[in-house]
Formats: sequence, C-alpha cells, structure tokens
Amino acid sequence: MASAKNMTERDDLELRWSGRWSLTSRILAVNVFAIALLAGSFFWLDSYRVRLLDERERQTATQAELIANALDRASAEEHDILVASLGARTRNRIRIYREDAALRTDSWELGEPTYTNRDPATEPWQRHVARWMDSSIEAVVRADPLPPFSEPENDRATAWPVAERARQTGDSAVEMGLAPDRTPMVSVAVPLRTNGELLLVTGNARDIRGDVRDERLRLGIIFLLVTLVSILLSLFLARTIVRPLRKLARSAQRVRLGRAREVVLPRLPSRRDEIGLLARALSDMSQALRQRIDATEAFAADVAHELKNPLASLHSAVDSLARIDDPELQKQLLDVVREDARRLDRLITEIADASRVDAELSRTSFESFDIGEMIETIVAARTERGLDGGVRIAFGRPRRGTAMVRGDESRLARVIENLLDNAVSFSPANGTVRIGATGDSEFVYLVVEDEGPGVPDEARDEIFMRFHSLRPEGEAFGQHSGLGLAIAKTIVEAHGGTLSAEDRDDSASGARFCIRLPIDRS
Repeated sequence: MASAKNMTERDDLELRWSGRWSLTSRILAVNVFAIALLAGSFFWLDSYRVRLLDERERQTATQAELIANALDRASAEEHDILVASLGARTRNRIRIYREDAALRTDSWELGEPTYTNRDPATEPWQRHVARWMDSSIEAVVRADPLPPFSEPENDRATAWPVAERARQTGDSAVEMGLAPDRTPMVSVAVPLRTNGELLLVTGNARDIRGDVRDERLRLGIIFLLVTLVSILLSLFLARTIVRPLRKLARSAQRVRLGRAREVVLPRLPSRRDEIGLLARALSDMSQALRQRIDATEAFAADVAHELKNPLASLHSAVDSLARIDDPELQKQLLDVVREDARRLDRLITEIADASRVDAELSRTSFESFDIGEMIETIVAARTERGLDGGVRIAFGRPRRGTAMVRGDESRLARVIENLLDNAVSFSPANGTVRIGATGDSEFVYLVVEDEGPGVPDEARDEIFMRFHSLRPEGEAFGQHSGLGLAIAKTIVEAHGGTLSAEDRDDSASGARFCIRLPIDRS
C-alpha cells in the first residue's frame, strides 16, 4: 500500500511530455510569445502610419501642382478667386509669394481657415497623455523623427525652408513636420512659371493621427487577449512548478524538525529541468546533512574516548598520592599529574580548533597572496627560533608571482606548519626536510618531503582521520592529539584543494605530502 502511494505521488509530480524542457525555456517561451506579438503590433502600426503620411504627401503635392497649373493659366485678377475656392475645396492653406518673397495672397484672408493648430498649453491632460504615448511608441519602434513645424512670425517666402529649396531648384519641394500639438503638417512649394512668384500649400493631417490612435485602441484589445493567453500559460507553469516545490518544501520541513532520522526527498529522475535539479540537489543535501550529523556524533564519541585515557591516568595518580609517603614516588606521581594536565590542555585546544575550523573558514574573506613568500617567512622564523633541532629545512623558492593563491593566509600557514612539524618529528638527526612550490596554468603544487620511515600504503587514508596518530618510535605517548593532519586536510579542502600522502619520486625512504590549490589568475 505504501509503495503504491509513493508511486502515485511520484507520478503526480512527474511531467509526461514537457519533463525534458528546462524551466528557463518554458518561461522564456511565454514571455517571448507575448512580447513578440506586442512588438510586432507596434512595428506594424508604425509602418501603417508612415504609409498614410507618404500618401498624404503625394496627395498634397499633386494638389499643389494642379493649383499651380491653374494659376499659370489664369489671369492675375482671377488668382484670388481661384485661391479662395481651391483652398476651401482641398482644406489646405494656399499662399502666393512675390518675387521679393513678400506675401501677396493668402486663402485664409480671402475665406475661413480650413484647419486649426491647437495650443498644447490650453488642452486637457488627456491630450497630453495621448501625445506622450505617441512619442513613446515612436521612440520604441525607432521611427524617423519629423522636424518641428511652426508658422513664421514674419510670413515671407524666405522664412520657409521648403520654399527656399523650391526657388533654388526651380521645381516643387515637399516637407513634412510636426506642429506643437504633434499634428503632422505637409508643406509643398511650387514655383509659378508665368511671373516668377511662388505657391505654398500647407495641409493639416490631423485625421491621420486620429486613424493611428484608433488602430492603437484595436491593438490594445489584442494586447488584452495576449495577456489572457499569457495568464493561462502562467497557470500551466504554476502547476508544473508549485506542486513539486510544495512537495520538496514539506520534506525539507520534516528534515528541519528532525522528526524522522531518514527523510527521503523525491529526486524526480525523469525531470531534466531546474525543478529536477533542485529535487536532486535537496536530496543530496539532506544526505550530506545526515552524514555531517553522524560525523558530529562520531566526533563527540571520539572526544569522550580520547579524554577518558588522560582523565583515568590523572584520577589514578591523584588517588595514589593520598596513600604514598615516599617523597620520590610522590614526585613521580606529581610529574604524571602535570603531564596528564598538559595532555588534557593540548587535547582540548586541538578539539576546539578542529570543531570550529569549518565555521570560521565559511565566514572568512579570501584574499590573493603569494604562497611562496608565505613559506619563505615560515621557514625563516622556524630557523630563527630553533624549532627544527638538528633537522635542516630546504625550500625551493619559486619565482615571485608564479604561486599565487586566494584564501586565508593564516590558515594555510598553519597547514604548512603542521606538515613541517610532522616531517621534522619523523626525520632522523641531521636529516633534511624539503619543501617546494610550483605552479601551472590551473594549480599551485606544494610538496613536503622528509627522510623518515614514510607512511605505509594501508595508512595513507587513515592518517587524515581525527584522533588517528602514527608516531615515530621512542616518542612519549600522548605528545600529539592526532588532529593535526585532519585539520590540515579540512583547511586545504575548504580552499578547493587536495592534500594527500604519496611515495617520494626518488624512491628514497621518507614521507611525501602533496597539496594542490587552485591558482589565482587575477
């Protein structure tokens, strides 16, 4: 029954046909679909507006040519009648300028104005919003801007650039501009052939602007439909995302509460998208967490075991002191008490350091430094303090800048100190400990070699375990806690590197510890 229930839950979370799609692909498909429709509508609308304006330019230019031909055939006395009549019919403003550029005839002076250019300052806020939307949409589609149009204060032919072009070329000229209220204005200048005068026809294309805005309203309705489709697609995404996430969240909650020792998170192996990756990552995380808890419990048990030996020895010595009167034996027992106290102090210090090294490294800001310079400083300080007895430390200094790493310099210095202490303690009198540092395009390699008995093959993994101590013959018991190499390995791995014990390259007797750290290319 439980297996069937688990199968049902698993089938409920898995996707049939879209399980291999990445989550990013589905989200992009929805967004790009809606945006593509909207962007395509904007570009189509702009091309529609441009076609209307081009057609109005051709229409006004044709009207201007016909008016110029009519004026060329009419007498000067008939010009005013023709200008007034044709201006009213074409709904354009018609002006004639003399050869000296002065205004001779204006259809608006002979009759009623055929259009009105509005002052934006006197219009309601809705008009301002409409104009702002016009300019914004044209900016989005990168429409070619039109030059501003305004009536000159001194109405002369020289005040009109289109008139100057027509006079210079001797042929008609057309110009499209924007009035202050963003109404397209068409200006056509045509030289008259009979008397050297100039005809100027200006037209207002407010109807085109209205048509474009009507189309935008229709596109707004299309946009709402696209939005509805996007919502439906988003609901589909919610079903494929939220339900498995809720399942994972409930499992993670059980892990947090600790109500079950083994909480199995669904791994969703058939899903190849980000949800599947998340499920497997959470499952791996819970297993790693369980391993960390088990390791902590084992560490606590090891600590209790390691503390029992010196405490038992200390307890026995203290009990014996009360029953022994011999001063020599009392002195020996006091020496035992002092040595056990030192062992306990050293052991507690090492345990405390080992327990907090992970947490401290997770909060430390790594910095770039030359590890060759750091080793050179450590070797010089040890020599000056005489820490190595009769053992000589030979350091092959790499070229400066070739062994750059990023990390916590003080922690990596402790790793080097631990390895040197270990190598010196195993080296024979007058022996040599060699330490080298080299780098390539990816890693920095550190090597510490001694001339001691070496590390047996079967113990090369165990020596990095906590409280495991493999000491040289003749060394007093309890001089080392067995945490040095374990702490060193933890520090190196926290820096993305590795620490291992190997055979010496020259087949000589001795141990060889190798550290590999990522090089800092910056």
